[in-house]
Amino acid sequence: MIKIVLADDHAVVRSALRLLLDAEQELEVVAEAGDIDGALRYVRGHKPDVLVLDLNMPGGPSTSSVPELRDASPETGIVMLTMESEPAYAREAIQSGVLGYVLKEAVDEELVTAVHLAAAGRTYLQPELGARLAADPPEAGDGLSDRELDVLRLIALGHTNAEIADQLFLSVRTVESHRSHIQQKLRMSKRSELVRYALHRGLLASTNGPRRGG
Repeated sequence: MIKIVLADDHAVVRSALRLLLDAEQELEVVAEAGDIDGALRYVRGHKPDVLVLDLNMPGGPSTSSVPELRDASPETGIVMLTMESEPAYAREAIQSGVLGYVLKEAVDEELVTAVHLAAAGRTYLQPELGARLAADPPEAGDGLSDRELDVLRLIALGHTNAEIADQLFLSVRTVESHRSHIQQKLRMSKRSELVRYALHRGLLASTNGPRRGG
């Protein structure tokens, strides 16, 4: 059972979200909060698997509170719920430590998926939004080769090692080796950290296809 805390300042929205999530057999909403203070209190008390957090809470954007929320329960994955479709908001949310970014217009189709992925420590981004996220071109540096950048981009897009191997015409063992080298060079062990790095570098904005083989 995946335990969830809902945080939105509109009671009607919370009720609708609760109906949507409680309809799933493996999901359970354990608390609702109408402000950040309440969210912090319930996250500390319940240690939920997932916090569904509205971006625009009383007092300003919720992204500034994400580090405190993560400190309160490091194992809790945060899914940001918002009406903001501008890439800058999504980038800021992901860089702050949010795992999921779901637009309210697509909540019926995407929220349950985002909650499941966040509970597993995985990232969810609406595909169209993810493609627009990084405004800056990729920067050279940190010793990553072109092939490692290809692998990193596909990791950030959510592909498995086997899928990356298929797309790049490599063996799974080679992909695993590239992934290990990337993690060593960047000193990052979690996929969520690699996703944030790829977004910061602008790798997801690249329109060029990956180089095949090698």
